[in-house]
Order: sequence, then C-alpha cells, then structure tokens
Amino acid sequence: MQPSGQASATSLPIGSDADLAWVRQQVRQYAAALGFGLVQQTKLVTAASELARNTLVHGGGGHAEITPLDNGRARGLRMSFVDSGPGIRDLELAMTDGYTTGGGLGLGLSGAKRLVQEFSVDTAPGRGTTVTAVAWVAQVPSSRPGMA
Repeated sequence: MQPSGQASATSLPIGSDADLAWVRQQVRQYAAALGFGLVQQTKLVTAASELARNTLVHGGGGHAEITPLDNGRARGLRMSFVDSGPGIRDLELAMTDGYTTGGGLGLGLSGAKRLVQEFSVDTAPGRGTTVTAVAWVAQVPSSRPGMA
C-alpha cells in the first residue's frame, strides 16, 4: 500500500444502475484488500451505494473516486462522489434524517455519514456536489499471550 500522498485514485463512472453495482463491487474489493473487517466492509459498501445512487438520481450522473490511504499508522479508504448536477439548495435540511426529495426513507446522506469516520459535502446550487467519505481500518486488539 502506498502512502496517502502517493496513492492513486480509481475513477469509476456513474451513469446507470449497472455502474452502481460496479462501484459497490470495487469498494468491497478495496476494503477487503485494505484489511477492513466484514462489518466495516458492509458499512462502506452501504455508504457507497447510497452516495452513488444520489450521484445518479439527484446529480444526473458523475463519477466516484476511490483512493486507498495509508498515513503510516492506519490504512483507510477515501470515496468521493462527484456530479455536475443542480447542487443541494439546503444542505442542513438535506442532512436531516427523514428528509427526502426522491420518495425514499431520507437516510441517504445522514445515513452514509454515520457509517464512516470522516464526511464532507461541497455543494452549491447550480455548481454540482462532491461528497467525500473516509473510513479507517479498525485496529483489532492483539491476542493475549498464549492465545493462538
């Protein structure tokens, strides 16, 4: 794994439902390779699925950038979802549980935020949206002496 400053991002197009499946698959593969546990992998794939769907449905499509991270102490994964759509008019409202413009449960942005350690949204009406989520591999406690 390369240091975070040298890691190369993989860019994945988001323009169809098939692309959403490809993004989920790629996130799972990166997460497994980085050493994320199964529960963490599932959280990352769920967050990626929600954010990719938002990119497609609300942003009119765009792309995802998946970047492995290694800061010398921990490994992680950064996922950025970028569109050139209409932007989010009221970000505070959009981050509220239950708020929806698409008839869903309204847990997309707020739900994705709860599934990762770092989360940011860069948006403005007419300028599109970039949502970035970062998760770090949870450190598994060392086994006790004498334990296999």
